Order: sequence, then structure tokens, then C-alpha cells
Amino acid sequence: KKSKVSQVAFAQETKVQNGRLYLSAFAAVLGPLSFGFVLGYSSPAIPDLTNIDDPRLRLDTNQASWFGSIVTIGAAVGGLLGGWMVQRLGRKLSLMASAVPFVCGFTIIVAAQSVWMLYVGRALTGLASGVTSLVVPLYISETAHERVRGLLGSCVQLMVVLGIMGVYLAGLVLDWRWLAVCSSIPPTLMLLCMCFMPETPRYLLSCGRRREAEEALRFLRGPDAPVEWEIARIEAAVQEQGGSFRLSDLRDPGVFKPLLLGVLLMVFQQMTGINAIMFYAESIFEQAHFQNGDLGSVLVGVVQVLFTAVAAVIMDRAGRKVLLMVSGVSMALSTAAFGVYFYILEQPQPQTQLAWLALLSMGVFITGFALGWGPIPWLLMSEILPVNARGFAGAACVLTNWTMAFVITKNFQDMMTLLTSAGTFWLFSSMCVLNLFFTTFFVPETKGKTLEQIEAIFRRA
Repeated sequence: KKSKVSQVAFAQETKVQNGRLYLSAFAAVLGPLSFGFVLGYSSPAIPDLTNIDDPRLRLDTNQASWFGSIVTIGAAVGGLLGGWMVQRLGRKLSLMASAVPFVCGFTIIVAAQSVWMLYVGRALTGLASGVTSLVVPLYISETAHERVRGLLGSCVQLMVVLGIMGVYLAGLVLDWRWLAVCSSIPPTLMLLCMCFMPETPRYLLSCGRRREAEEALRFLRGPDAPVEWEIARIEAAVQEQGGSFRLSDLRDPGVFKPLLLGVLLMVFQQMTGINAIMFYAESIFEQAHFQNGDLGSVLVGVVQVLFTAVAAVIMDRAGRKVLLMVSGVSMALSTAAFGVYFYILEQPQPQTQLAWLALLSMGVFITGFALGWGPIPWLLMSEILPVNARGFAGAACVLTNWTMAFVITKNFQDMMTLLTSAGTFWLFSSMCVLNLFFTTFFVPETKGKTLEQIEAIFRRA
């Protein structure tokens, strides 16, 4: 029997055509590209808004801090909203609906006549980012087959960093209003493209819409792929889970263990300090005595894009766990080195020829994050959560991620004052060491496994 199943699986793999799957993934990842623009927007916009002639829009230090960090509050709320939307509206409609607050938010920023309008615009784009950060990984994991799920899942983070780099580059030539206009283009394209893409087969089957699920799977796998076999496998897993999610399901190890793992992955991702470093990249370069902070931020973006692309290519061969460990080691070493740099700089007679150490530390940190802790927590979240609990559990993971991002981003400057710059980076370094132990002992390898096989791991554990 096992031999027969493997023969069917092989037959399916040889007849699968990925063209339309890649097309649907591209349409979906225009969402992460949009929230990359949102994340990166504050870096070039804040210098413009702190020096603007109009007193109604001029930001002081505290207001600039809120302008940068209020996105994360909106995103945390968006994560909760997204959890409800994916269960009620489905993955496709949720993604299309998220384009509305993206475009509205940037439109309000363009038309802003007061600081509060800037805050509202940023909060709305944050809300859309929260919904997108939950829905897109789920959409891709539920449409992709196991041989390319790592590649396509990593493209979520790749498009985020492409968006960040894109807005940094655009910020070199555009003012903050035109930058907001440009930032509304990706979500508009996403809305248009997603009109022609299918809903995920797993969601359709969970709603009892078998015929539509078959049509969706045939669109994604090609006309010659034996989709009946995959439909039967998914259907069996959906029936085994039984019905929609209830809070009493949290007593089931197959639900609470992947939920706890997903939440901890999000905590550890933010405790590396990545959002603090990215939000204040220009300030860090200026403090490190670089002549052009704008150029430094663009270089950071280029490094992120390059190594996130490398991670996407090797994800399905190297595996998730190995890349997380390599990432943890490189970030621990680089943040420790950054701490040493600032410690030397804070001495009464500082060595001023150490700018290379700051540049090297930033480069190694961004490289390490891009290879593992950037893309993989989002990929693993979409892989390990059981289908019937994906709305609730995904919302919990996204809420955790963005809440942690807000706390760290909002308090980063206070941490630099209280702990000193060196102490802050040494704290981040110790967190990276901690997440290395967490990865080694608690994170399972999901490479090459179907979503149903991954769910079975937690049910057996």
C-alpha cells in the first residue's frame, strides 16, 4: 500500500505545472511589497517632516517617534481583524479587502493638513499591513505544494525587503508626499491581480465546497495533474480536525503546541532588534559618524534583498532549522560587535577610526536576519498551524509580532539612553543567543513535508 501511495505521489509531482501557482503567488506577494513600503516610509519621510516649513505638519522628536511606531499598533489590530477575516471571508477576499486601508491611508497622508492626519494615515496603512502579514503566508502555504513551499513562502519576506529598499531609493529623489503616492501603487496592483486568482483549496474544502476546490487545484497544478489524490488527502485531514475552531480546541496538543511555537517564533524574531534597527537605520549611521545616512540605509536594503533571495532559493534544500541556527549565530556576533563599537565610542577619548566596525556589524546582522529569522518565522507560522485554527492562531502570532515590534521600536531611543547604546545592542545579542537554543531544542524541521504531515507531527508529540 505504501509503495502504491508513493507511486501516486511521484505521478502527481511529474505532471504538476507550476506556472499558474507562481502567478498566484506573485499576485499575493504584492501585499508584502505594500507593507514593505509602509515599514520603510518613515525612514526617508521623518527627516522631511521634522524640517518642513509648515508648522501644522512639523514633527518634534516625540511626534517623529510616534509617526514611526504607530504603524505597529495598527498592524497588531490588523492581525486580530485578519484572523476573523480569513475564517469568514476566506483568504482571497481578505487579501483583496486589505488593499482598501493601504490606499486610503496613503491618500490621507498625501492630503494631510495636521500631524493627526499623518498619524491616522500611518495607522490605516499599519492595519492593512497586519491583515496582509497574516493572510499572505496562509494563502501561499495553502496553494503551494511541498517541493516549492519554502521558496514561495520566503518570497513574502523578500517582497517586504524589496518594498523597504524601493522606498529608500525613491526617498532619495522624492519628497514625502510623492513618496506616499508611489507607495499606493503596489496595493492597487494587488487588488487588480487577485481578482483573477483562485481561493485556496483547503479553505474551500473546509467550507464544504468540493467542486470549487477541485477547480482551484486544477488551476494551480495544471490540467494534467491528478488533483483528485491531493483533494482526498486534504479532505481527510479537514474531516479529522472536525468543524470550525472552538476555544476548547486549545486543550488539544495538535493546536496549542503549534500555536505556542508560532507565538514564541514571533517574540524571538522581534527580540533580535531588527525593527528598531531598520526604523532608525539612518540615525544609527549618523551616530556611527557616516557622512550620508540615506546612502547607508539604501545599502542595508540592498543587502537584505540579496540575502533574502539567497534564503528563498536554498530554503527547500537547506531546511528551515539549519538556516535559523546560522542566522542566530551571525546576529548574536554582529550585535555584540556593534555593542563593542558603541562602547569604545562612548569612552572619554574614543577611537574615531572604527566606522568600519559599525558598517561590518550592520552588514553581518542584516545578512544573518535575511537568511533565517526574517523569512522563516512567517513561513513556519503558515506551515505548522492546523487549518481549522488558522484564523485564531494566526491572529495570535501576528498580534504578538506587531505588539513586540511596537514595544521595541517605541522604546528603542529610551533603551539607548537607559542602557547606553552599547548595553542595548548587548541585550539584543543575548536574545539572539537565547533564540539559538530555542531553535535547537524546540523547532521541528518542515522541509519536504505536506501540511497534513506537519499537523500529524504535533498530534503525535
